[in-house]
Amino acid sequence: MTDGVERVVFIAGPTASGKSAAALALAEALGGEIVNADAIQVYRDLEILSARPKPAELERAPHHLFGVMGGEERCSAGRWARAAAEIIAEIAVRGRLAIVVGGSGLYFRALEEGLSPAPEVPAATREAARRRLEAIGREAFRAEVIARDPAMAKLPASDTQRLLRAWEVAEASGEPLSAIQARARRPMIAPPVARIVIEPSREGLYAACDARFERMMEEGALDEARRLFERRLDPALPAMKALGAAELMAHLRNEIPLETAVARAKQNTRRFAKRQMTWFRHQAASWPRADEASAACRSLRAVIKD
Repeated sequence: MTDGVERVVFIAGPTASGKSAAALALAEALGGEIVNADAIQVYRDLEILSARPKPAELERAPHHLFGVMGGEERCSAGRWARAAAEIIAEIAVRGRLAIVVGGSGLYFRALEEGLSPAPEVPAATREAARRRLEAIGREAFRAEVIARDPAMAKLPASDTQRLLRAWEVAEASGEPLSAIQARARRPMIAPPVARIVIEPSREGLYAACDARFERMMEEGALDEARRLFERRLDPALPAMKALGAAELMAHLRNEIPLETAVARAKQNTRRFAKRQMTWFRHQAASWPRADEASAACRSLRAVIKD
């Protein structure tokens, strides 16, 4: 069938929850194509540390938006959503199921709800924002952002990424980011035919996070971090702050022993997984749940069949 009708499935959940396994099983069962919705797996420099699908897995089903950007690039939710929407439309022309899988909740939201018409921010403005933050500190920077855009008072000083974004947009456009975000949006794809969040027990998830990082180290994560480190990229770039990469690069700078870097990477991964679970619990409360990959695949197959 090549009628061009979009059939889209969302599979979300925290890191190490089994999302990729569920997506691959569903793709094989139903002739689907997998679209990455993970903010770090888009970077080609982080094949191991982002837990990208292995070559043998890539051969089992078509995969899209994995390892497509260099570490020197910035992948925003908007940039990703535009690319994903184009790919999903192409998958529909082929008459196949698009399986969007990842842990970046804002990516799913951007795709399903649409994007605010925020302007492109010049690199010089982004750099000015970062310099301003470094010069005056988090609290003063937050106060400066709120003076321009009072709606940003909801952001804590620790949320530097979104505070920087608000400063940049106000500087580049002359408008508060909140005013731009309030404008009407249009969905970028047809409504998903099914969706699910994989939500394991916290104990099981934490154990999976630790075990996976051990495997990453055995597979050459330190060498991968060294290659990225040797590129001398801007430390504020997303790829440079990836879980595991940041801690291993601290070791490569002789700041901490390797054992400490590994322990911190595991701890930060567990904390990140906890934040992801909290986000999906609040922002995707209506999505069905499964506690592991095979159960998620069975549930999705039943919904799609119906």
